[in-house]
Amino acid sequence: MNPAAEALAKARRSLSRRDPVLRAVLKAVGPCTLRINPDGFGTLVRAIVSQMISTKAALAISGRLERELGGLTPTAILAAPEEKLRACGLSRSKALGLRDLAGRMATGLLPLHELPHLPDAEVISLLTPVHGIGVWTAEMFLIFCLGRLDVLPVDDFGVRAGVRDVYGLPGLPGRAELRARGETWRPYRTVATWYFWKSRGFVPQSD
Repeated sequence: MNPAAEALAKARRSLSRRDPVLRAVLKAVGPCTLRINPDGFGTLVRAIVSQMISTKAALAISGRLERELGGLTPTAILAAPEEKLRACGLSRSKALGLRDLAGRMATGLLPLHELPHLPDAEVISLLTPVHGIGVWTAEMFLIFCLGRLDVLPVDDFGVRAGVRDVYGLPGLPGRAELRARGETWRPYRTVATWYFWKSRGFVPQSD
């Protein structure tokens, strides 16, 4: 078993011991198969592109961008005039977001290569100033690109709905309630999050 799989298996055992209610979900779903995508820049580009549109439309626009620019790189995005980005299907706001992201990469304001070595809060503080990137997107970056095991996205509807359903709550839990419940799942709140997503048949980005 590779180190990543071992860590996920350890997290699953820990959650099963700590939370009898969640244990039933773990048993029904099976092993956690969370996958990590090391392409941080491409992930952030696609996150900006996909906001407020369907997955199908987002994939089409991202593919068109990649073809027209010859690859999704900061240099390619900065070299492309806004009109070219807009012609690929981006709104003005999203085009500005991609140029802001690429510009921060080019000037060193956003050193993606350093993010794996920084604490979660610092990663979020570096990502969220980018136009079009909020806390939720930064949390997804922590989970799916950096493989952080203790992230609890309290504003994520899928997590809130999963917790409501698993624990039989009368409504969606608020941030404070979710954080309080999440103390039981430390230091594996990401893995608990993954199981709440899976309990509803959905995992953002990839599985």
